[in-house]
Amino acid sequence: MLCDRQFTGELTASLRHLRAFGMSLCRDPLRIDDLVQQTALQAWAARHQFRAEGSVRAWLFTILRNCYFTELRNRRPEIEDPDGAIADSVRWDHDHDVHAQLVELERGVQELPSRQREALTLVVLRGLSYEEVGEICRCKVGTVKSRVARAREALLRFLDGSPGEPSSAPRSSRRGAR
Repeated sequence: MLCDRQFTGELTASLRHLRAFGMSLCRDPLRIDDLVQQTALQAWAARHQFRAEGSVRAWLFTILRNCYFTELRNRRPEIEDPDGAIADSVRWDHDHDVHAQLVELERGVQELPSRQREALTLVVLRGLSYEEVGEICRCKVGTVKSRVARAREALLRFLDGSPGEPSSAPRSSRRGAR
């Protein structure tokens, strides 16, 4: 532990370094002076906690940095809103966004060729196996897998707004919509 005279000397010698460090955090000279002063006051009040084997300057820099971030947190504006009217006006309705996404997905599914839509619906929504869907649709398992894969790709393109199935090619011209 440093005596008060030694600590005062270290603190005084570090003031210009603290000011330079404060300048790197915020560019306002008045705020920097306040930060350095607050740092010096806190360091003096806690000087008995400083360990002699450490660097006084590093300890002071840590205090200044903590003062700066505490000030930033405390400067966030707070608005009185006793009845919650302001908070309610800026609240984002997550359900609305999910609903809009579901509507867009449904639109994309409806744009799919009927055989792809059927296979996708049975596999994804109904949870049937490819084999079960093959029996229902009277086709091979590979055909069902192909239809589901093409339907998924077309839906991804549709949702991304990319050209291609389902919306860009007329249904009659789609080769092998199976």
